[in-house]
Amino acid sequence: MKKRPYKSLVRQRQAGDTRRRIVNAARQLLQSAGYDGMTIEEIAQRAEVSPQSVYAIFQSKTGILAELLDQSTFGDAYEEAVRQALSARDPETRLRLVARIARQIHEPLSTAFDLLRGAGVIAPDLARLEQQREGLRYERQERMIISLRHAGRLRKRLNYATARDIFWMLTGRDVYRMLVRERRWPPQKYQDWLADALVHCLLTPPKPSPARSRIGKRDSSLGPV
Repeated sequence: MKKRPYKSLVRQRQAGDTRRRIVNAARQLLQSAGYDGMTIEEIAQRAEVSPQSVYAIFQSKTGILAELLDQSTFGDAYEEAVRQALSARDPETRLRLVARIARQIHEPLSTAFDLLRGAGVIAPDLARLEQQREGLRYERQERMIISLRHAGRLRKRLNYATARDIFWMLTGRDVYRMLVRERRWPPQKYQDWLADALVHCLLTPPKPSPARSRIGKRDSSLGPV
């Protein structure tokens, strides 16, 4: 017999609720007891689930930490911002929206990593998490580079792979950290600079329309202007 749809929906809601309770419990323990005190057993007790359930959903403490970072970055607000950027008709507008997205990601992400470092997360675990996040970010950025290529606006002699690498580098957390955290740039200054850098490095200037070209020409009979 086929399963009734409503039963599947109930199970999905229950699974989602369990996942949220586990993540919330882990976040609270990380803040109050540190990484060492954030044991699977303590998480399960606070979330009112079995330790087996925690392992079944996240496999390990590292899996839980990865989920905490995901919620700090790639949430609903991020997906909506990406949708708006990709739907913009002008490639330059898309890249300027990307700069806003980068700031939107890095502000809470830097706070999350500060929390993990302050909680005593061992370096290999944190390095592995950062590597995972960067890999995910690189993959998700492919849509934007494809859209620029389809628009015919990538700089001449700039191939697809190089454009993708430059895009990934400029929008990376290290650039944000150096400028905002270390050099004390206001986040808005970082966003404005990044927007200009992305446009300059990736886009070929648009061809002026005939009307604008005529306007730009000076009538020699009028003398110097």
